[in-house]
Amino acid sequence: MSYSLPLAAIDTAIFPGNYAAGRQHWLAQANKLPSHARCLTYPCAGTGPEGEELFTDTLWIGPEDASRGLVLLGGTHGIEGFTGSAVQIDQLGLIAEGRVVIPANTAVLMVHALTPWGYAWQRRCDANGVDLNRNIVDFSKALPENKDYELLKDTFYLADAARRKVAFAEFERQHGRIALEKAVSAGQYSDPAGPFYGGAAPAHGRRVCEDLMRQYRLQERDLAVIDLHTGLGSYGYGEIICDHEPDSGGARTASRWYGESVALPLLGTSSSVPKLGLLDYAWHEIMNDRSCYITLEFGTFSTDQLFEILLRDHQLWAQSDNEQARLEHRKVMHRHFCPNDQAWREMVLFRARQVIAQGLWGVSS
Repeated sequence: MSYSLPLAAIDTAIFPGNYAAGRQHWLAQANKLPSHARCLTYPCAGTGPEGEELFTDTLWIGPEDASRGLVLLGGTHGIEGFTGSAVQIDQLGLIAEGRVVIPANTAVLMVHALTPWGYAWQRRCDANGVDLNRNIVDFSKALPENKDYELLKDTFYLADAARRKVAFAEFERQHGRIALEKAVSAGQYSDPAGPFYGGAAPAHGRRVCEDLMRQYRLQERDLAVIDLHTGLGSYGYGEIICDHEPDSGGARTASRWYGESVALPLLGTSSSVPKLGLLDYAWHEIMNDRSCYITLEFGTFSTDQLFEILLRDHQLWAQSDNEQARLEHRKVMHRHFCPNDQAWREMVLFRARQVIAQGLWGVSS
């Protein structure tokens, strides 16, 4: 493994305060690029809290006939777009300054705010409650079942968190920790108001990805896809999560590019349990064995805390006439998914530079 890590000052001030500021800064950085870049913008239905219009913005940097490409996705889960914006803004600055040099016959595709409504409202889901990262299923067929979700569903809506904690502990005692996490977070298709809902039709971010695949004929290229996430795992560490099958070409490619730090949920080596309907699966469908998709997951606080915060979020949005309570909870959501901690933000930007450099080296070698 022989990649070049860009050495430059880390500026944590690039983490935006809201979706509109993140988009404005991202666009401003994109306009500083010295070479030709192609922009495609995708309007999203709905508006933000201040009535602002919502968009997913994309940028292709490099030759349009490049046979290899690095794809950097941000905001798959809306509120995680704060970190997605910062990482992409940092990379755009490094490219503009010549500190990151895109290799010959290689392009970079940046996708900003795949779930812009969730980013603007500081939720993980879209306006319909759909989790894009559970949305990649065939809606013309019977949808997957999560029977353990149904067993625990009433518990999710309890106002008394202590009762829920007891119920979760009893379920874990009977079935194990992995079964509990899969029951809550693996994905479900029966409860639109509940957490990790995969939807009933393709979501905005899925349609954007599918259009980009067509526009740029991505199935014809070698690809390194890095999807930026936060909220799961050890504080400040960027875990490389690979949801390719363990014996697949994609898993072998991930191991070759990123080394021993690659974690596979299907082998039980990741902080993430196996999931239904991941965005990964749409990209796996078009990838050759020289390509791979990874999730770069930056940890914050405990999984139990994550579940409680998300369940409270869904409880509040299932109710009405509680604007102030929702506003206060947005602050809790923001703290969990993007801590206002300089050390955490420095760790994120440094690790992101490292992994993106590995991916760019790997796909272009």
